[in-house]
Amino acid sequence: MDAADTIRSYYDALRTGEPLGPFFAGAQSGDDAVVKFGTSERLVGTDAIREGLREQTATTVDWAVESHALRTTERERHAWFSDAVEMNWTDTERGIQYEFDTRWSGTLERRDQAGAPSEWQFVGMHVSTAGEV
Repeated sequence: MDAADTIRSYYDALRTGEPLGPFFAGAQSGDDAVVKFGTSERLVGTDAIREGLREQTATTVDWAVESHALRTTERERHAWFSDAVEMNWTDTERGIQYEFDTRWSGTLERRDQAGAPSEWQFVGMHVSTAGEV
């Protein structure tokens, strides 16, 4: 799987409510080198990212994620990307549906897996929108 496939798999997991934490690097709990910016939050460290994504998955449904401009560049151990993504979802706690045109960028690192092929994981992700959240 190349870096672009990993990004597309992340979008698929977001749509279907699958766990998103495993897409982020940080095999060791408490790794503060990994950062994720969302449309309304800043999560620093593996623990914060995984908890934030668990909460997001538990409190949202009906995700639509449409990529319009995915661009990736890969090197031996690192890759970076940008994308324009239409997103909408429903917040189950507030009963509100959100819809945004977003801009995504980030960095991935190829991580070795014991007894398995190496895989790409996010070490940084930034999702923003020009509009108000």
